[in-house]
Amino acid sequence: MEFFDKVGKVAIGSRLRMLTEKITEDAAHIYSLYEVDLQPKWFPVFYVLSQGEEKTITAIAKEIRHSHPSVSKIITEMSRKGLIIEKKDKADGRRNIVKLSKKGNEINDKIQHQFTDLESAIEQISDQTNHNLWKAIEEWEFILEQKSLFTRVKEQRKKRESENVKIADYTPEYQWAFRALNEEWISTYFKMEAADYKALDDPEGYILSKGGCILVALIDNEPVGVCALVKMDDPDYDYELAKMAVSPRAQGKNVGWLLAQAIIQKAKTLGAAKIYLESNTLLKPAINLYHKLGFEKVAGRATPYERCNIQMELTIV
Repeated sequence: MEFFDKVGKVAIGSRLRMLTEKITEDAAHIYSLYEVDLQPKWFPVFYVLSQGEEKTITAIAKEIRHSHPSVSKIITEMSRKGLIIEKKDKADGRRNIVKLSKKGNEINDKIQHQFTDLESAIEQISDQTNHNLWKAIEEWEFILEQKSLFTRVKEQRKKRESENVKIADYTPEYQWAFRALNEEWISTYFKMEAADYKALDDPEGYILSKGGCILVALIDNEPVGVCALVKMDDPDYDYELAKMAVSPRAQGKNVGWLLAQAIIQKAKTLGAAKIYLESNTLLKPAINLYHKLGFEKVAGRATPYERCNIQMELTIV
């Protein structure tokens, strides 16, 4: 086990597969020892049918949590061995019902001694260990049903990469990035409009001098995202969250989330009670982000943008 001690937990799949292969190999020898003509992979199907009920392939697959094609293949293999009898379901001729044949039931009688000895052997192994493998497997299965290992790895990747993101206040040196990043995403989905040019060509005059602010997300000192807070002359809203753009090269690194959180925090420090934004439902990731931040859809208002088809607000607590 020196290799696994060296590699560690990242080799969990390889280690579990090796353990499974070892146990499966022993299982084949155990069946042979008791002169039971079964293959290890047939056991779940065999056991379900050994309880005496006729079942459809769909019902078996659901009970043992295997795919329908996998169970169907096993049924075919067991039928060739004469262990199973198949017949059409009287209630639904499209379905087959299966049960153990006489030979299958004879094996079921013979296998009982094997079960007894196998359970004793496994209990012996458990007595020699510090951890209950069976309980641990149950725990892992339950936890992974709530959230898969794949999802957890994606979350950890995003968390790690987001630690490299720094949020900085806008300075004139970032004007090119503010324009380039916004023009990139707008041109990808829509077209640049007059209101875009006003803000992007003169952010100091259009946003900053009127009491707004702009934040820039940096990775290794390279601008990868921008977001603005525009002061509104409106009795219902203090600021508009606008001109949020993230480089495609930085997507998946939590940049949008970090920028939005930072701009909302900035609004809080400025005493804002409500923030407004405009977007388009075509931008599903952005809409999901806004919902996650607590924004809610509001009734349509006059807008300078043709592409706007959804307006949202956030009440700052």
